[in-house]
Amino acid sequence: MAYESSSARSEPAENPVALLAPRLVQFAAVARAEHVTRAAEQLGIPQPTLSRSVARLEAELGVPLLVRTGRGVRLTRQGRALLAAAEPALEALDRACDEIRGDASATRGKVAFGFLHTMGPEAVPGLLRAFRADHPGIRFALVQTSAADMLDRLRAGELDLCLTSPPPDDPDLEVRPLDEQSLYLVVPADHPLAGRRRVRLAEAAGETFVCMERGYGLRRIADALCAEAGFTPHVAFEGEEAETLRGLVAAGLGVALLPAPDPVRPGTVQLAVTAPRAYRTIGVAWRAGGTETAPVRLFREFVLSRTGRLLRPI
Repeated sequence: MAYESSSARSEPAENPVALLAPRLVQFAAVARAEHVTRAAEQLGIPQPTLSRSVARLEAELGVPLLVRTGRGVRLTRQGRALLAAAEPALEALDRACDEIRGDASATRGKVAFGFLHTMGPEAVPGLLRAFRADHPGIRFALVQTSAADMLDRLRAGELDLCLTSPPPDDPDLEVRPLDEQSLYLVVPADHPLAGRRRVRLAEAAGETFVCMERGYGLRRIADALCAEAGFTPHVAFEGEEAETLRGLVAAGLGVALLPAPDPVRPGTVQLAVTAPRAYRTIGVAWRAGGTETAPVRLFREFVLSRTGRLLRPI
């Protein structure tokens, strides 16, 4: 069994299961060996220490668990019931500890990584491909959600690090800016502005907008740019996916402020915004002062090495 193999290969101080439930581990060892001295040798502890541990467990439960039979011991009815319940729990703990240690391994560990929806099609796959070229065994749990939800998950420890925009100002987080991405006014192909290459955002003041939902960083940036241009956008549709917004624009349902896709969505035209300067800063964030595993540190260092080049093909 997994529990037996881990007990045999580790000293108690190195065995997470023994640290979590020492008395149950010791009782189970005696029950299987049917001999206190042999069990003590297997566990690497003095025989009197093991005898006292089992005696304290019996005293706390108020029932005998073992009875002596010559030089050995055997389980009482209550002891058999406890062993039947303890062994599956100890095996489950052992498997969980193995999984946790595996997640922290520099060669086969796991990183919980969050990123913006708009970075999913191109930037993030290229980033992961380049990283795994040198670290093929490291695994990823990927999360795409709003900036607000992503940062909540980061603070709660559900994510190890994330790419977000705008970079948050939060004392609980470490944040580093990585790159800037231009935003464009996306209009339908038959729109009066479609023949232009550039536009001042104020020229779109009377347009109907399609935007990301509130809570998304791109929505906050779009609202701030419109305010800087002197107007509040009339928003007819809100969504969670930039590609859905582009589809709405192509259908003639409004205009949008979005980063450039590759390739450009048919039925749409992208106009460079000359005033105000339309861009977003993309940063990487992680918990300040948190304990990090080797794979998280390796991936974070790799992401930081892409500063100024994050959006370029790798």
